[in-house]
Amino acid sequence: MIKVVLDANIFVSTVLKSRSKPARIFELAEERKVTLISSEDILSEVRAVLLYPKLQKLHGCTPNEIDQFVKRIARVSFIVPDKTEIHEIKNDPKDNKYLSAAVEGKADFIVSGDHHLKDLKIFRGIRILDPSAFLILMTKIYSERPK
Repeated sequence: MIKVVLDANIFVSTVLKSRSKPARIFELAEERKVTLISSEDILSEVRAVLLYPKLQKLHGCTPNEIDQFVKRIARVSFIVPDKTEIHEIKNDPKDNKYLSAAVEGKADFIVSGDHHLKDLKIFRGIRILDPSAFLILMTKIYSERPK
């Protein structure tokens, strides 16, 4: 099965727009069509970002609802131990947590809208795609599989 790490911005978009491409990617994980790789650092960032007052005004979720969403992510994720230190991204070192999780979880892809990650294109054999490109690839993969 395809293993994927999702950047926090993918989860934020999922909360903000339930019919968005990022939401569809999260659905693939919930449907067990892809294996979601995550870490405690990633889950913490998702929670923190969703609690930003500016974002809370947009999504209208309570802190409890945000906690429930983060638990939903954790339930469908393979949580890696966060022990691999990577210092590839100098301009935004926080983004290195996604590379670390991907390496530890032997991910095939990282999906992100963040240019610091996307600019790498590939890291240690792990392709880094935006949500649209990932969904196109997934559609192709699933349409080519024998039924």
